[in-house]
Amino acid sequence: MAVDPSAWSDRRVLVTGATGMVGSWLTRWLVEADAYVVALVPDWDPQSELIRSGTIDNVSVVNGRLEDYGTVERAINGHEVDSVFHLGAQTIVGTAHRAPRQTFESNVQGTWNVLEACRVFGDLVQRIMVASSDKAYGAQVVLPYTEDTPLTGRAPYEVSKSCTDLISTSYAETYDLPVLIARCGNIYGGGDLNWSRIVPGTFRWLIRGEQPILRSDGTFLRDYLHVDDIVDAYLHLAEFADRPGHRGRGFNFSDETPRTVMEIYEACCAVAGRPGTEPLILDEAVGEIHDQYLDSSRARQELDWSVSVGLEAGLERTFAWYTDLLAD
Repeated sequence: MAVDPSAWSDRRVLVTGATGMVGSWLTRWLVEADAYVVALVPDWDPQSELIRSGTIDNVSVVNGRLEDYGTVERAINGHEVDSVFHLGAQTIVGTAHRAPRQTFESNVQGTWNVLEACRVFGDLVQRIMVASSDKAYGAQVVLPYTEDTPLTGRAPYEVSKSCTDLISTSYAETYDLPVLIARCGNIYGGGDLNWSRIVPGTFRWLIRGEQPILRSDGTFLRDYLHVDDIVDAYLHLAEFADRPGHRGRGFNFSDETPRTVMEIYEACCAVAGRPGTEPLILDEAVGEIHDQYLDSSRARQELDWSVSVGLEAGLERTFAWYTDLLAD
């Protein structure tokens, strides 16, 4: 079931993490749906899709960081926000391993700042969607993860996402806050500027005519979803946040077809017209869970959500975006 854009017309929406890959495309969708969008922007990145596309010219920008409660409060209260998409976070596993304090401040403190401001201005805020990750489940013997799988993160990034989810549930159950949690695997698509990730990194090397590099041994197993399906998932979820019986719940989003890093690498090479290109395999991934993938039965049954972008089509769109970016 497609999300009806007219339902978002004139809503006043805060998007944290608006300059990130998902945040950029979500913000564009909301602007095109005639929502009044407030973007929380910590740093100016001219390569961000939010800025490159000109979408930023059609939103209200609040400069500041999630770690500063006053900034978050100003964004919500000053703009009379009724809907919140909390995407802002430090999202790189390796960065979390090197700098856990920064990650905890951004992901954990940032989350309670957003939810506390929503609680304080509960007369304004009607729905909150918190973007989490499959990493919140930690390493598990039984796969795929379901929403009943315990949140047992151990490495810094995993713990930051486990805490994000637990804090969200706490606010929902204690203060009846209208919040729901989205857990996804690996997201790919145009706008991802984290070159250490398999899809953007591989495409950049191929476009430049260089040998691609794999940080892992290529056997790590993951879900992969195109950013368009993630935007659709977040919008679906937000529509249910204010309904009794849903508050505080988590939902998994996946195409339920886990693939190895090597399979994704080979698919990228095929789309780029470079099949058979041999990568340099470093086998030095640190702090990564080996196998992770999700069961999305709850989202299919309760939200009527389904994947619409297949892997080949998604990679073709993504390759075209990076070809355009790197030609500039």
